[in-house]
Amino acid sequence: MKVLSVVGARPQFIKAFPVSRALADAGHEEVLVHTGQHYDEEMSDVFFEELGIPEPAYNLGVGSDGHVQQTARMMTGLADLVEEEEPDCLLVYGDTNSTLAGALVAVQTNRGLVHVEAGLRSGNRDMPEETNRILTDHVSDVLCAPTAEAVRNLEAEGLEERTVNTGDVMYDAALWARDQAREHSDVLDRLELDDGGYVLATVHRAANTDDPARLEAILEGLASVDEPVVLPAHPRTKSRLEEYDLWDLATEYLRVVEPVGYLDFVRLLDGADRVATDSGGVQKEAFFLRTPCVTLREETEWVETVEAGGNVLVGADTEAIEAALARTDWSYGGGEPYGDGNAAAAVADSLSRL
Repeated sequence: MKVLSVVGARPQFIKAFPVSRALADAGHEEVLVHTGQHYDEEMSDVFFEELGIPEPAYNLGVGSDGHVQQTARMMTGLADLVEEEEPDCLLVYGDTNSTLAGALVAVQTNRGLVHVEAGLRSGNRDMPEETNRILTDHVSDVLCAPTAEAVRNLEAEGLEERTVNTGDVMYDAALWARDQAREHSDVLDRLELDDGGYVLATVHRAANTDDPARLEAILEGLASVDEPVVLPAHPRTKSRLEEYDLWDLATEYLRVVEPVGYLDFVRLLDGADRVATDSGGVQKEAFFLRTPCVTLREETEWVETVEAGGNVLVGADTEAIEAALARTDWSYGGGEPYGDGNAAAAVADSLSRL
């Protein structure tokens, strides 16, 4: 089967690389397309070499724009590629505008559609990601749900016949990357950090970075930690810190560093005493690596991490951030809610449902 895989940001490539390997092992032909939704200077040749995958066959170079304009340009580019490549199906990941664009093009060109990471619900319809994932689920032919909770969400929406619980491909990626990073990354030496002796922080979500009051409250919460707090600064975050006159506050109390490569980031997360983040992917990777997680949001798609006791939601409340970072009673429940580390093979197998 010929599969056109659509990705739009670095986190989606990380989800995609184990699936690409599994598709090849199963004898499928894959055409990997990067929409260019997010420009990431760290997504260089080295990034693809780290993951052991070839660079995308196509890069649409869409770039940043409003949701409507960006999605429309991606749809136009993807429609042209579908006509040229004639795939049997499109495979999309997660909840970005690239996901929705790929889904709509699959439907309108009468191709099969497979959604990896289907069934997630945060309950917050103000998030563009929530709308993207709901719409994509309801037009997909195969829904690859990462958890039992995601399966239940899809069943409640009448989509059980299209659903398969594959487990989470991010678990596959994290297990591989953890071992690779421990062997090959020297980021702790470069930053003069000790295993377990620092806190890692990531802040990039627009709800936090584009609101000066929230951003300042987060910085003040992070500043309460006695250990070094390492903040690889997303370009948008750095720009907002400067725009809101918060750069001095950030650099006085935190170690603001340039973005790091994937394996270096996994090594930082693996070695951290705790992580504070507003990223969905980092919440989950922290859970896989058993790094306590403080989530700078009021809701999460990854409810299993909270229920197990390895993640706590604090929003942008300074006192709540301080209290969570001081906690010692972390736990990880029983079992593995995200599968057994073989989700990518299950995704490849699910194509038979088409």
